[in-house]
Amino acid sequence: MSTATSPPEAGARAISGPGGLPHRQILTILSGLMLGMFLAALDQTIVSTSIRTIADDLHGLSQQAWATTAYLITSTIATPLYGKLSDLHGRKPYYLAAIGVFVVGSVLCTFSTSMTGLAAFRAVQGLGAGGLMSLALAIIGDIVPPRERARYQGYMLGTFATSSVAGPLIGGALAGQDQLLGITGWRWVFLVNVPIGALALFVVAKVLNVPHTRRDHRIDWWGALTISVGVVPLLLVAEQGREWGWDSSRSLTCYVVGAVGILAWILVERRVGDDALIPMRLFRNGTFSKISLLSVLIGMGMFGGMLLIPQYLQIVKGASPTTSGLEMLPLMAGMIIASVASGQITAKTGRYKVFPLVGTALMVAGMLLFHLRVQWDTPLWETMAYMLVFGLGLGGCLQSLVLAVQNTVPPRDMGVATASSTFFRQMGATAGTAVFLSVLFSTVGDKISAAFRSAASAERFQAALHDPAVLRDPANKPVLDMLGHRGSGDSSGVLSDSSFIQHLDPRLAEPFKRGFADSMHTVFLIGAVVVALAFLLMWFIKEVPLRQVSGLQARAEAEAAGTDAEGTDHTSTDDAGTADAAPAPTEPPARPARRSTAPYGTAPADRWRTPPSP
Repeated sequence: MSTATSPPEAGARAISGPGGLPHRQILTILSGLMLGMFLAALDQTIVSTSIRTIADDLHGLSQQAWATTAYLITSTIATPLYGKLSDLHGRKPYYLAAIGVFVVGSVLCTFSTSMTGLAAFRAVQGLGAGGLMSLALAIIGDIVPPRERARYQGYMLGTFATSSVAGPLIGGALAGQDQLLGITGWRWVFLVNVPIGALALFVVAKVLNVPHTRRDHRIDWWGALTISVGVVPLLLVAEQGREWGWDSSRSLTCYVVGAVGILAWILVERRVGDDALIPMRLFRNGTFSKISLLSVLIGMGMFGGMLLIPQYLQIVKGASPTTSGLEMLPLMAGMIIASVASGQITAKTGRYKVFPLVGTALMVAGMLLFHLRVQWDTPLWETMAYMLVFGLGLGGCLQSLVLAVQNTVPPRDMGVATASSTFFRQMGATAGTAVFLSVLFSTVGDKISAAFRSAASAERFQAALHDPAVLRDPANKPVLDMLGHRGSGDSSGVLSDSSFIQHLDPRLAEPFKRGFADSMHTVFLIGAVVVALAFLLMWFIKEVPLRQVSGLQARAEAEAAGTDAEGTDHTSTDDAGTADAAPAPTEPPARPARRSTAPYGTAPADRWRTPPSP
C-alpha cells in the first residue's frame, strides 16, 4: 500500500512569487467563478427536487432517467474537450461559451411537452454544463496554490451552501405552483437560470482576466468523436437494458459499438500524443490513473444517494418538492462541514489522503443504514441522521480528489487534468443514475405486488376496503378498481405517475409506499458495494506532497528561469506533481533536506529543516 511523504523545502514557496496574484485580484476573479458555479449547482438541486413533479406532469415517471442521463451524457463528453481547449487557448472564452450554451438549453427546456423533448433539451443544457464546474476548478488551480486553497475555500463553499439551501426551496416552490405569470410552475425551474446566467456572463466577461500563453496545437476532434462513440452506447444500454432486455439484440449492439469506440479512442489518443483530448501519458502516473477509477466509483455512489433520497422523501414519506428540499439539508450540511474541516486541516498539515478514506467509509455506512434501517414508516429524524452521515462522507471525498489530481500533474496540464477528474466522476454518475434507476423501476412492480398480497390478509387493510368513506372517495377508485379486477396490486400506473399515492386513504397507500421502500433497499445495497470498492482502492493511492505555488506561478518561474514553457514530461511516476512543481534552479541548490521524525500533523516547517548553504 502507498504511503505519504512529507513535502520538501523546494515546494515551499511564498505565493507572492513570479506569476502570483494578489489577494484582492484573486477575490475579484473568484466572484465571476462563483456565479458560474452557482448556476451549475443551483440547476442540479432545483431539478433533483422537482423532477418527480415534472415527470408526473409529462406522464413519464419511469422515463425520468432520460432527462438526467441525457444531461449527464453531453456534459460528460463535453468536459474533457473544454479542459483541453482551455489549456491551449485560455479559460475565459470557453467559460463564457459554457455559460451561454447552458442558458440557451435552459430556455429550450421550458418548451418541453414530453419527457423525450425534455431529455433532448437537457442534452443541450449539458453541453454548457460540461464547462461550468471543470473550468472553474481549473482556474482556481491556476491562481491558488493547493496548500493555500483553504484560504479561499469558504467563498466557494458559500456558493454551494447557498445553492444547496436555495435550490430545493426555489425548485420546490416553483414545482408546487400550478401557474406563475401564465406559465406552468415547474417550467420556471429552468427559466430561473436565465437572469442568473446573464449576470454571470457580464461578471465573467468583466473580471476573468487570467494571464495565458497561447499554445498552438491541433484540436483532437477524432478523440472527441471516438470517445462519444464509446461512451454513449454503453450509457444508453445502462438506461434501456431493463426494457430492451440485457441480452437483446439492441443491447448487444450497444455493447459492441461501445467497446469498439473505446478501443478506437485509446488508439487515437496514443497516436495524437500530447495533443490528445486526455493524453495517455497522464495514465502512466499511478496517482492519476487510480484517482480516475476512484472518481468513477465515487460518482456512482454520490448520484445513487442524491437521486434516491428525494424519491424516498416524496413518494414514500409524501413530502412536497419544497419540503423534501428542506429535509435534504442535513445531507448538504454534512458536505459543507466535512469540506471546510478537510480544507483547513489540509492547509495546516499538507495531508489529504485521510479524508477520502474516512469519507468513503462514511458513505458506505450511510448507504448501509438506508438499506438496513429505513423503512416506509421510519421516523423522519432518523432518516435525516443517516443523510448527515452520507453528506459527511461526500464532503470528505470530492474536494480532496480534485486537489490530488491537480497536484500530481504538470501545471501545463491543469485544465485537462481537472476536466478529466470531472469527466470520470460524471461517467460514474451517469452510469450510476441509469443503473440505479433501472434497478429501482425493474423491481418496484414486484415489490408493490408482494406488499399488496401481504396486506390482503391484514385486518387494517380489509377494514379500509369495507369502509364506506373510502369507497365513496373518488381518489381511491383507481386502486379499488385495480384490486377488483386483479385481486392484487398492479403497479403499472405508478411507474408513469406516482402523485395519486398521496391522495389515497393511508391504508390503501401503504402497500405502494412499502413496495417503493423495499425496492430502494436493493439500490442502496448496490451503492454501498460500489463505494466499498472505492474505499479499498483509496488505500493504494500514494499521497503526493502538495505544491505551495499556483499553476500560474509555476509556469512564470519556469519561463523566468529560461526553461521550456512546455516543461519536461515527468508524469511516469507517482511523484510527477512534485517534480513539476519545482522550477529549474537559478543558483546552487541547498543540500538535501533532512527528514525529521516529527509526528503526523506537525507543521511542514517543523518536519523539514534545510541546513544553511555551505
